[in-house]
Amino acid sequence: MPIELIDSHCHLDMEPFDGDRDDCIARASKAGVTKLITIGTGSGLHGARRAIALAEKYPNVWASVGIHPHSSGEAFDRAELETLARHPKVVAIGETGLDFFRDWAPVDKQRAVFREQIALARLVSKPLIIHCREAGQECLQTLLEHKAADVGGVFHCFSEDAVFAKKLRTIGFLVSFPGQITFKNAGLVRDTCRDIPLEQMLVETDSPFLAPEPQRGKRCEPAFVVHTAHKIAEVKGLSFEEVAAITTRNTLTLFSTMR
Repeated sequence: MPIELIDSHCHLDMEPFDGDRDDCIARASKAGVTKLITIGTGSGLHGARRAIALAEKYPNVWASVGIHPHSSGEAFDRAELETLARHPKVVAIGETGLDFFRDWAPVDKQRAVFREQIALARLVSKPLIIHCREAGQECLQTLLEHKAADVGGVFHCFSEDAVFAKKLRTIGFLVSFPGQITFKNAGLVRDTCRDIPLEQMLVETDSPFLAPEPQRGKRCEPAFVVHTAHKIAEVKGLSFEEVAAITTRNTLTLFSTMR
């Protein structure tokens, strides 16, 4: 049986892919990365529209739609966001959440837009993709208070610890690791990965960002998620095949409309 991986978080609509997007998606398929989720956030709802357009064009691409914490201060049409969220190739709401590391949007706006998107996820019965930087406890409390357990979701580019991940399991949230786990200075990330059950994990690239070893310095692309899966296998003492099979199953279970 061929190996299958899913890149659960990439940004295929971004400018770095404009010159070779078709080839990039083809390279992913050749590497065994058979499904991709492109994240539709940024520039109001332009990012969401672009993501859906790509999902409509490519059979193996799905989309999320939402408002990134950095864009929380921008105006957007809430009725249109709901319409986009109901598109059949939209599998999740986000990435949304809180970012207290960057001062790119007022905190009160971030909180309000985050709450709105939790409500939207529950309304359309689709999981959440969470962006969280230096805001773990508040993100968790917000998810608890607003009943995000009804839909579950994933913390992408997971940067908290294994204790925090255990709390997320109680509300049906998974965690996802990008190529960062391969970096030489990412020992703490690998330690965290080691202590989290594989049944709670997804893999991602966050491309065009965070190219893994041995591709550091290059534009990241979905095919590179293979390197992340290999590193997780090494860290956890498992086979690459087992990591691929279980993370793929986890992704299809969470984003159930991908089937």
